[in-house]
Amino acid sequence: MITTAVIPAAGMGTRMLPATKAVPKELLPIVEKPALQLIVDEAVGAGVDHLVIVTSRSKPAIEQYFASDASVEQSLERQGRGSVADQLRRYGSDIRVSFAYQDRPLGLGHAIGCARAAVGEQPFFVMLPDELMSDSSLLAGLARVVADTNIGAVALKRMPRAELSRYGIVSPVGDERTVGGLAALPFVGVVEKPSVDDAPSDLAIIGRYALTPDIFDDLDALTPGSTGELQLTDALAAQATREPLWGVISDVGRIDIGNPLGWLQAVVDAAVDHPEHGVAFRHWLSARTDARD
Repeated sequence: MITTAVIPAAGMGTRMLPATKAVPKELLPIVEKPALQLIVDEAVGAGVDHLVIVTSRSKPAIEQYFASDASVEQSLERQGRGSVADQLRRYGSDIRVSFAYQDRPLGLGHAIGCARAAVGEQPFFVMLPDELMSDSSLLAGLARVVADTNIGAVALKRMPRAELSRYGIVSPVGDERTVGGLAALPFVGVVEKPSVDDAPSDLAIIGRYALTPDIFDDLDALTPGSTGELQLTDALAAQATREPLWGVISDVGRIDIGNPLGWLQAVVDAAVDHPEHGVAFRHWLSARTDARD
């Protein structure tokens, strides 16, 4: 069982400016919950009890969100939202929260490397907060693959050719098989954001990883690419030259909230299913749609 999750949250959220000039993109609300809380809920649902948040000292609001605040908890209790108050109380008790700092934008690989001391010598998840998953099943499946094989695993999704240049694309070897109860295949290389013609497959890495601690040595050995950044995909490719890594092919519900359209989709999805406001919101949305037709 993997019990530690690294969440890289130091980015400036330029696609969501000007909102992110003042509010970290990870704390933009999906109805009443910050997006980061949904990532944490997913992690906890997969058995995580140690969160390592990689942040920047220019974003103190992220640390403040996890700090104990009795007045907020009491206000939630008065509103009849005791379960939310209980959830916030878990930070620092049932759920340990550590912070690591990336104060310069040197890439995802550098961000994960900043978490090394907090993670220690154990397998761990990496969860990109720009991507929301519909439940914790993908994380749990990645953990089973690592437990069964002692090899790192990443989540993959088949993408249309036109979208391949937006992702890290893996080079698979061998046939798809069942590992840890999931459809998976080994891969020996990763190409970061290739042209459509140069893509080695249609299998894109999405933002969930279950990694073994030896990845940190590969991260330390990286040299910056043409953008000056250290890429996690380069470290994965170095690992895969020693032994193929596992790609878990997923069809879990997923939304990229790092752009305005994806964020709007996530808000609407959450609103229509909201236990308190969902019925009224669906009526309003239907009436508004009818009025526009």
